[in-house]
Amino acid sequence: MEKLLIIDFGSQYTQLIARRVRELNVYCEIHPYNKIPSLDTDWKGVILSGSPYSVREENAPKPDLSLIRKELPLLGVCYGAQYLAQISGGEVLPSKIREYGRANLSYVNNTNELTKGMSNNSQVWMSHGDTIKNAPKNVEIIASTVDVDIAGFQFIGEKTFGIQFHPEVYHSSEGMVLLKNFVVNICGFSQDWTPASFVESTIAELKNKLQNDKVVLGLSGGVDSTVAATLLHQTIGKNLYCIFVDNGLLRKDEFQSVLNQYQHLGLNVKGVDAKNKFYNALAGISDPETKRKAIGKAFIEVFDEEAHLISDVKWLAQGTIYPDVIESVSVNGGASQTIKSHHNVGGLPDYMKLKVVEPLRLLFKDEVRRVGKTLGLNENLLGRHPFPGPGLAIRILGDITLEKVQILQEVDHIFINGLREAGLYDSVWQAGAILLPVQSVGVMGDERTYEKAVVLRAVESTDGMTADWCHLPYEFLAKISNEIINRVKGVNRVVYDISSKPPATIEWE
Repeated sequence: MEKLLIIDFGSQYTQLIARRVRELNVYCEIHPYNKIPSLDTDWKGVILSGSPYSVREENAPKPDLSLIRKELPLLGVCYGAQYLAQISGGEVLPSKIREYGRANLSYVNNTNELTKGMSNNSQVWMSHGDTIKNAPKNVEIIASTVDVDIAGFQFIGEKTFGIQFHPEVYHSSEGMVLLKNFVVNICGFSQDWTPASFVESTIAELKNKLQNDKVVLGLSGGVDSTVAATLLHQTIGKNLYCIFVDNGLLRKDEFQSVLNQYQHLGLNVKGVDAKNKFYNALAGISDPETKRKAIGKAFIEVFDEEAHLISDVKWLAQGTIYPDVIESVSVNGGASQTIKSHHNVGGLPDYMKLKVVEPLRLLFKDEVRRVGKTLGLNENLLGRHPFPGPGLAIRILGDITLEKVQILQEVDHIFINGLREAGLYDSVWQAGAILLPVQSVGVMGDERTYEKAVVLRAVESTDGMTADWCHLPYEFLAKISNEIINRVKGVNRVVYDISSKPPATIEWE
């Protein structure tokens, strides 16, 4: 299979490069600069990412590119471009005028194979504190801005390029033109990596890996675990044992409704009531990371118990997807920073003898949905909003009690049903309510109240890596607020979160 290698220097945009490449129906993998894979015949091109480091720092990433350069087409982005310039005899210095955000190209070489089709004055996205002051001798400049003379270059006689801007960011208006030039025209990818091809290759890989082994899978009712289960079901059939755990942190009435949903998919599903186990594990815990880890530990224990009831089970399957991995650990051990841990990322304890299989681990959410559609799953199921693995535990700020869970379940139920009834659900990527650890003064029936405050959160996104708050109609928000305060005892104040990601995250914990 044709593959493009993205070498990660820790940039916040590295995953966006992968997204854009995959939008071109080209398979790519991200590997850290200190763990570059051996280059077999499947690799057809390489992109070097940006980085929070400066190439002038002593401890900056400085990999040996001698086995890549001149062997494969190579594109350096931001830090990657500066590194290529520096190791080739160029000079990188602190910028006199730093460029962050939008800029416009003042010069583009339209005859160059990388920048062909781009227009002068094209808007690009910059994010750098250094600049290439003097280019190496064997370089042709192919793009400039008013403030940056060397915004793009090619090494003469090589398919090696560098660009100071970020074509992967949406604000680079012709970024996809440049990326397609590199990936398709220069590297020569055939653009045949599609959801159908992913399904075919993944089922083949799973058959080879799992053979006749038995697999236990934790279902959540969400898109990711359902698509993973369907893939595995098509691969190993009756050897897949699905478990849906009621951790006491699900949405209102969700446990039974999800079990009913799976009856129509032909999956072998067992429902397990483990509410008390999770409540006991979370008792008195307020720290978000500690809550996540307590929930993860409880899940593992439940699945270990259930797995022992199945003779000769060898594997635990999970619906882990790429954003989970990226936020939980540095990508493949690379230079990016951990944002938060996810309960289904990070391996299993030694006492649990199951091996882990994660068929969706390198897919983004929108890719998972396209794979699900290829597998024939219902549109309503595939359009379901993401819901965090730890459930309402990370939407209750502070410690967890049954009373708090029940309050939030009612608030969430009113909000989500309201979105459906108003025809707004499908225009929102993810929505939910957050219970705050504060009380506020209110007035109900001429009496003073001192009750809880809740936050409504609704965001637009493509893959969860970035998100913006939804501009829901004021009339809708007023109606929902009124219903919550009138119908949910213990709540007297409703607010709406208008934070984007970044700098905030979608969930509050």
